[in-house]
Amino acid sequence: MSLLTGLVLVLAVTSLTSATGRPRGVPIERASLYEGNQEFKCLSNGHAIPMEHVNDDYCDCEDGSDEPGTSACPNALFYCENRPYKGSYIISSRVNDGICDCCDGSDEYDGTIKCDNTCEQMFAAIRAAQEQFLKKQEIGYKVKLDYIQQGKRTKDEKVARLSDLETTKEVFVKQRNEAEEKKNLAETPEKEAKDKHEAAWNAVLDERKKAKETDVASIAFAELDANSDGIVDFPEIQNHMEFDIDNDGTVSDEEAKEYLEEKEEMNLEDFTNQVWPNIKEIYKAPEGVEPLLEEEPGTPDVPEPAKMDDPVPPPTIPDDLDIAEGGDEREDDDEGYLDDRDDDHYDDEDEDEEDMEDAMERAERKLGRDVSTPATDEEEKMPDYDDEIKALISAADEARTQYNEADRKLKDFEKEITDINKYMELDMGPQEEFSALKDKCFEYTDREYTYKLCPFDKCSQRPKSGGIETSLGKWGHWYGPKEDKYSAMKYENGQGCWNGPARSCHVNMHCGEDNAVTSASEPSRCEYQFDFTTPSLCAEPQGQAATHSHTEL
Repeated sequence: MSLLTGLVLVLAVTSLTSATGRPRGVPIERASLYEGNQEFKCLSNGHAIPMEHVNDDYCDCEDGSDEPGTSACPNALFYCENRPYKGSYIISSRVNDGICDCCDGSDEYDGTIKCDNTCEQMFAAIRAAQEQFLKKQEIGYKVKLDYIQQGKRTKDEKVARLSDLETTKEVFVKQRNEAEEKKNLAETPEKEAKDKHEAAWNAVLDERKKAKETDVASIAFAELDANSDGIVDFPEIQNHMEFDIDNDGTVSDEEAKEYLEEKEEMNLEDFTNQVWPNIKEIYKAPEGVEPLLEEEPGTPDVPEPAKMDDPVPPPTIPDDLDIAEGGDEREDDDEGYLDDRDDDHYDDEDEDEEDMEDAMERAERKLGRDVSTPATDEEEKMPDYDDEIKALISAADEARTQYNEADRKLKDFEKEITDINKYMELDMGPQEEFSALKDKCFEYTDREYTYKLCPFDKCSQRPKSGGIETSLGKWGHWYGPKEDKYSAMKYENGQGCWNGPARSCHVNMHCGEDNAVTSASEPSRCEYQFDFTTPSLCAEPQGQAATHSHTEL
């Protein structure tokens, strides 16, 4: 080798060596692999090469470890010192490519371009962010200490309250049971008296109903008794086509007798008791008469309502009852009268309806009824209880009031016990630091929706312009990794998506000075994500001396 060639090689190797004495592009933790040896061993396979072949711009090792400071090996990495910022690796092909990749400019050392050192600025920005975070952490941790004290105090109070409730619960149970026994004792005579009163009134109503039914039967009997002789016989039944069983256009003797219980004739009493119950659904009164046979408002009733202690006598048909058409007295020409009637008289347009109505009114008057006076609701109303029954009702009402009050107190008591037990089952953190979030809600609004987080309860959203709130999930469990369990919450089983799963929400927890939802999104369909800051997650800050003892990141 000539002297000139040797001098050039020495200068080249020297230029590829960093100011620290180790080869350029080698981090301090690997410096021992490159220093103090006559030869260098490739890191992947141990192949030895002369030390002067390191950073000679020729790739001797398969892994490129002999060229940490040049771009000769495509698989090599160049280490940027970047002091006082943090060191980093770049691909070796970026070395001396005319672009400043390292903030300290160490990757562009051949002098082609000049790189400004921006590491100081980057370090200052990161330091400021660190200091801001430490300040926030310090403030948040102080709040967290208050939360811890408050949480422990609340838990202790609930434990003590639960013990008191369990001890005194039996007192409320006993009071409720005693009140229930008194109520039952008071309600027994009350019920008996009210049932007796109601039964007596129902008996009166039954008598009225029977009397009304008898009246209706009497009117029907009077209409069927065409010759007004106080007897309904089968020829008179044959005048009513509704009794045509076989629908052959005539009411035969057999059909008429069948409705008369196989008898030739019936008086009013037998008709009312034996025939009317069987034909009242079949019988059709002439027009103008039918309303008198229907049990509707306006149906004639007895002139005065019966009293509960008075029997209701059945109505009687006066002997001189006359419902002949036209005129006060009917001639005894029964045969002619029957000849003048049409078999289907209720559909005969030639029948004089006004005369029939007048005839029925005369029949009603002879029965002693006022057809113009409808029955009133007051007549159907059960009479008021007497003073003795009212006293029993008052005593029972008082017993019920006392029982209801005792029962309400016991239920309130039991609810408080249930609520405390549910609270005790919640994981509020190892030092109860998250208890301050219980029973509170926090909202975040973006361009479209207002999101709500109620820790240990639910997540939801509603349109910003107003509308129905949609459940995004109910409290499930802590969702952070094993080593950082309290860094995330999971809310599950929210409202189902259209043709999709039930909504759920993942809440990422961060240290912060205040409790606040800072963002909300839907990374996947029906799966929502919130970011939530809280002092409850702030760790105890490191000492300021330890923080400032480091000169680089």
